[in-house]
Amino acid sequence: MPPYFTPRRDFLKNILGLSGAVALGQWPAAAQTHAATLKLTILHTNDVHSRLDPFPKTDPRLAGRGGVANRARLIGQIRAQEPNVLLFDAGDIFQGTPYFNFYKGKPEIELMSLMGYDAVTMGNHDFDGGIELYAQQIKAHANFEVLVANYDFNNTPMQTIAKPYKIFKIHGLKVGVFGIGINPKGLIPDKLFGGTQYLDPIQKANETAAFLRNEKKCSLVVCLSHLGYKMSKDEPSDLILAAQSRHIDLIIGGHTHTFLNQPQAVKDLNGKPVLVNQVGWGGVNVGRLDFTFDRVSKQVFIQSQSLPV
Repeated sequence: MPPYFTPRRDFLKNILGLSGAVALGQWPAAAQTHAATLKLTILHTNDVHSRLDPFPKTDPRLAGRGGVANRARLIGQIRAQEPNVLLFDAGDIFQGTPYFNFYKGKPEIELMSLMGYDAVTMGNHDFDGGIELYAQQIKAHANFEVLVANYDFNNTPMQTIAKPYKIFKIHGLKVGVFGIGINPKGLIPDKLFGGTQYLDPIQKANETAAFLRNEKKCSLVVCLSHLGYKMSKDEPSDLILAAQSRHIDLIIGGHTHTFLNQPQAVKDLNGKPVLVNQVGWGGVNVGRLDFTFDRVSKQVFIQSQSLPV
């Protein structure tokens, strides 16, 4: 067993088809590989907040933790061991250190591109320099996708940049990924939101997930969410989204800076398990989930760990 993760003890060790999607007849990889199993590793971060350097040694809780050099080294080690890796971020890339104040997001985006991020969603602090600035830095320096399904960017600088979803193909296995942003009210000034229209996150998440599962035949549907792990009673959160969804397999969350050692499993409206995960803030952890799709047993095996940086 690789040293980076441990099995979940009391969680869904064998999930038949993970929401019923990975039946052998729906797994195109069977025609493209003779291997008995296909392993997909998903790595993720959230709420890094422009922390490019490790926390100072004087920090009472996170001394020496984090830093992009350490994160890149860890990601590189995993990629050297695993052939199929996807790397995501759940928002709030900007704001929190002088790097953002002086360089306006350029180094954050450049370094994430160098680390090989595949897709991100937007957090409320990613609007702190205004939507024009974010669009400018993404367009100039990003080699990854920006995914937000519930922000209507028509007639804004993000109109041709952001997408609602992206499908990644791993030896024929389709992984559908989409993003969900938080309600800007009270968090993002109107002038920084820049004419963006906020749409109901639960409704848009379900519409997008159903499209990815039913129309695009994705075997795994992943939501990059900046709703927050658990919010006040009247606000949508990752836990509420999971419980009110039908076709989402994994929610990678942000916003609340929640440290989870393992994903939480929530039953959706069909009684299927949805994994909800979040790994704190500041780049001090990288979340890792390994999905092993077994052609013979038609099962999905899951292992997970929050990896310290």
